Amino acid sequence: LGSSSETGLTLSDSSTCDVKRPQFGTRILTDPRQVFQHNAWDNVEWTGEQEAAAKKKVLENSLPLPPEKQEEYDSRANEYWNGFYTIHENRFFKDRHWLFTEFPELAPQCSLNHESHPGASGAVESQQNSQDREQSGEHAALSHTDGDFPGSSATYRILEVGCGVGNTVFPILKTNNDPGLFVYCCDFSSTAVELVKSNPEYDPGRCYAFVHDLSDVEANYPIPDGTLDVIVLIFVLSALHPKKMQASISRLARLLKPGGVMLLRDYGRYDMAQLRFKKGRCLSENFYVRGDGTQVYFFTQDELHELFTQAKLEKVQNLVDRRLQVNRGKQLTMYRVWIQCKYRQAPV
Repeated sequence: LGSSSETGLTLSDSSTCDVKRPQFGTRILTDPRQVFQHNAWDNVEWTGEQEAAAKKKVLENSLPLPPEKQEEYDSRANEYWNGFYTIHENRFFKDRHWLFTEFPELAPQCSLNHESHPGASGAVESQQNSQDREQSGEHAALSHTDGDFPGSSATYRILEVGCGVGNTVFPILKTNNDPGLFVYCCDFSSTAVELVKSNPEYDPGRCYAFVHDLSDVEANYPIPDGTLDVIVLIFVLSALHPKKMQASISRLARLLKPGGVMLLRDYGRYDMAQLRFKKGRCLSENFYVRGDGTQVYFFTQDELHELFTQAKLEKVQNLVDRRLQVNRGKQLTMYRVWIQCKYRQAPV
């Protein structure tokens, strides 16, 4: 649900804590003549003309498809996503190593203090310490699946919703060697989940992958309410019908512990991908169907804030990332708009 071209990020080959990738917002274009010096520029301000042109383009292609066609795409969504993963398997996406810079909550031994290692400070652990943790991790992994539910004995639990083929999950498992960690991941597509489970890096002692329809609020998660530290949604919420978003987020929010966080990165209004849609692809306002039948919505910050606060979550971060991507070979510029959010369950 988000390729490396969509996320527009320079991906590091290393996934260790000592490699620091600058956060968004640090590469600013001050001299337009330098535009082709880098692959991307952060926080690019749009001119009034640019904004007006984007609105005009969206309006031109905003005539919605007939209701019966809209219903067909919605009812066959599972089929379209299975088809997508059958065609692309694991070739479409790149692992998202930028995650740990933007969302340090996913690598707690690097940046957070919690009960399984109170002294973590972001410093790289000594070799001896790492070996001790690996050994204790092996022991902890064996017991993680004991009890009432997978990961019941874990001390830090992360759920990724809409995991695709695991391009977030596997970097987390590789980067985060916390013996108390357990990662859950689910996807609407059974094809995607099978690809995750068949990956040689899939470890059932540390991870549990399952098929789940985020929009089906009657379907139970295999995790009790109030037990998750982190929920991750990356280019996933935008694939739901807008009418199903609030109930889906509210249901997810109940899974969080007090103080637990929901992390989101998704498409912003007037992103290049929205402006590229031709006539006959609009389902409803700012909601479209791609050529392969999968659907996508383009958000504003206010819309996402409303969804999270209605789910009784508190804002930690809600920022828009206006990014200028550059194809230096073809001398092309492309304007991307993404929104990044962190909202948390109120601490006790």
